Amino acid sequence: MHRRDLIKLAVSLSASTLIPLSGRAQAKFPERPIRLLVPFSAGGVVDVIGRQWAERMRPLLGTMVIENQAGGGGTIAAAEVARAQPDGHTLLLANTSIMVLNPAVMTKPTYDPRDFAPISIIAISASGIMVHPSVPATNLKDFIAYAKANPSKLSYGSAGAGTMTNLAGELFKQLIGTPDIVHVPYKGAGPSISDLVSGQIPMATINVTGQLLDLHRAGKIRILAVAAPQRLKGAPEIPTTAEAGLPNMVAQLFTGAFVPAATPQPIVTQIYQASHKAMRDEGLQKALTESGLEPTPDSGPEQTRRFIQEEVARWTPIVKAAGLKLD
Repeated sequence: MHRRDLIKLAVSLSASTLIPLSGRAQAKFPERPIRLLVPFSAGGVVDVIGRQWAERMRPLLGTMVIENQAGGGGTIAAAEVARAQPDGHTLLLANTSIMVLNPAVMTKPTYDPRDFAPISIIAISASGIMVHPSVPATNLKDFIAYAKANPSKLSYGSAGAGTMTNLAGELFKQLIGTPDIVHVPYKGAGPSISDLVSGQIPMATINVTGQLLDLHRAGKIRILAVAAPQRLKGAPEIPTTAEAGLPNMVAQLFTGAFVPAATPQPIVTQIYQASHKAMRDEGLQKALTESGLEPTPDSGPEQTRRFIQEEVARWTPIVKAAGLKLD
């Protein structure tokens, strides 16, 4: 066989080999049900957001199975998704704790935020400064004065050490100069709400939800302010911390969708486009707003990436000042 014939044969074999590879690379997505890992227990803020979002995503991407994998402050589910096949069939519903706070407070985190590619932020919830009705303060200015006069008498409940709710309380203490207010960490927001309602703790800095708004309006707790730049659409009657003279008291928890970092860009784009369409659903926006959340329909991969970078830059010095470190 002549050299020219050998070259033709080699080219022919290469082409026949590449065809099925190309076909596989462009396989239809999704090919099977999509797993959405929620790193917290059912009924919490992140779980509520995830179920509302997944319901609107199913008509666009097919079956989406929600798996609650609570534990380790969200690290268990995050580590599993970080190691998952990067084909778009495993998603993580992550929040500020997972993407910003855990890497800052944990001595040995089991994942790196760079292990994930962002899809979009779905909603943002704000921490609230809330007290039991027995506390002699009906607004945040009066409460700050009371706290400064009685710091050793106060304690605040959070959803757990190292969470955004914990950081919100520590930031509040730093800003008003009351380091003696004792932190009482709970295993989730639910137990802290129960103890706040019963008067076991005088104060809490957990994230505002529809349940808390109902308790506030029923007079069982008193939400003095929300730690957000603007008043919540679902609770316009509650002032912001900035209105009470604490413009730097901003503590917001974002919840968004993420995939493993090596996921092909076309798949990331397809999931984002579906999410963007789902977030335009007026029913979803209304449900999130009524739950005390702020939907973010215009969020995308780049906006999410920038937002996380800004939050890392803002919270890292606060974590260091509070001396927070978790094993």
